[in-house]
Amino acid sequence: MSTIKVKDGTEIYFKDWGTGQPIVFHHGWPLSGDDWDTQMMFFVNQGYRVIAHDRRGHGRSSQASEGHNIETYAADVAELTAALDLKDAIHIGHSTGGGEVARYVAKNGDRVAKAVLISAITPIMIQSEQNPEGVPLAVFDEIRQGTGFNRAQYYHDFTDAFYGYNREGAKSSQGVKNNWWRQGMMGSVKAHYEGIKAFSETDLTEDLKSIKVPVLVLHGEDDQIVPFHQAPKAVALLQNGKLIAYPDFPHGMPTTEAETINKDILAFIKS
Repeated sequence: MSTIKVKDGTEIYFKDWGTGQPIVFHHGWPLSGDDWDTQMMFFVNQGYRVIAHDRRGHGRSSQASEGHNIETYAADVAELTAALDLKDAIHIGHSTGGGEVARYVAKNGDRVAKAVLISAITPIMIQSEQNPEGVPLAVFDEIRQGTGFNRAQYYHDFTDAFYGYNREGAKSSQGVKNNWWRQGMMGSVKAHYEGIKAFSETDLTEDLKSIKVPVLVLHGEDDQIVPFHQAPKAVALLQNGKLIAYPDFPHGMPTTEAETINKDILAFIKS
């Protein structure tokens, strides 16, 4: 397996295919680099070098006890990109991975050409006096309870809302649901449990403001995991942001709507 050991000794697993301009994919909670299969295959066949890592505590990376926060996630990526000497890279993040991208690009913009935030947690998810439209703490506490103490069944059930399979007329794919469950169960329950605070409470407002490179924000208006209203807020904070909204797409649209998502990302990269 291809791994690097970061400064605290955690081993980060990654896939690195092809040649050309690098595209780095950052997966969502509680998944792995495998969640980018359709994008990896599409873009490597378009002549790009594609890299996808498993976040610490996720997938095939070390089940580290500590460091399950956006700051450390981004620092791990910085070590990976330095080890691979990636320059002029496009960074693409889904959900929690979008937060990871925002923090990484804000601190390492000299290595980055463009970024894409898909169904992202930016700028901040949790409800507060400053963010009244946010998601109530009770929702995240329910996710914590299910993840920490009933993970196998909870992850099985979570996929319906994730992919919009609970909507009338939706065509559910058991294979897609099984693959989500497989990826989730590969990781560390402690990492997943603590990662909920990371994706719900991290404020990425200042990160977004500081990003100078072009950023494409993609979000489904029927996202049941990260509400759509996050997207226009993120774009408003970016210096050079563009939003594409999809009226009926779910949170997991990179999988369920891969053809559309890949086409729009490719157009952005080439623009």
